[in-house]
Parts: sequence; structure tokens; C-alpha cells
Amino acid sequence: MTPSELRALPLGRRLVVRYRLHDGQHGATDALGDLVAIDAATCTIATRRGAVVIPIADIVAAKQVPPPPAPRLRQHPQH
Repeated sequence: MTPSELRALPLGRRLVVRYRLHDGQHGATDALGDLVAIDAATCTIATRRGAVVIPIADIVAAKQVPPPPAPRLRQHPQH
């Protein structure tokens, strides 16, 4: 997904975004969650661990993903 395609998405879309690491860390990591903000320089993904602000220039790849599966009911083992 290009930066312009990313900016065209409505807020609330669920995405996985791969982005480059900095500050002594090498490689890339992913953020999975809902797109909650985007501007010319950054996008913000609301993940389970909190909001992640990602510079657009550091994004390696991004794609829309389906909603998370519904929680499964736990069943007690029968004896």
C-alpha cells in the first residue's frame, strides 16, 4: 500500500503496518490495530498495547486485515 493509499483509508480501518526501527534497534517490526490518525508525516495505529505513532517514511508495507475473531467460549472439561 502506498502512502497515498494509506492516507485515503477511513479512520477505524484495521491494518497491519511493517515499519523500520531506529534508536539503536535494527530491522523492522509490525503494528496491528485500528488506524486512528494520519497526516502528512505520521500515522497512528491503536494496538492492544497502546497507540503506536509511525513516521510515514519508515513504513515498509501496510495492508488491511479482517476484524479479530470473536472470543471463544471456554468449555469446562467433562469427567
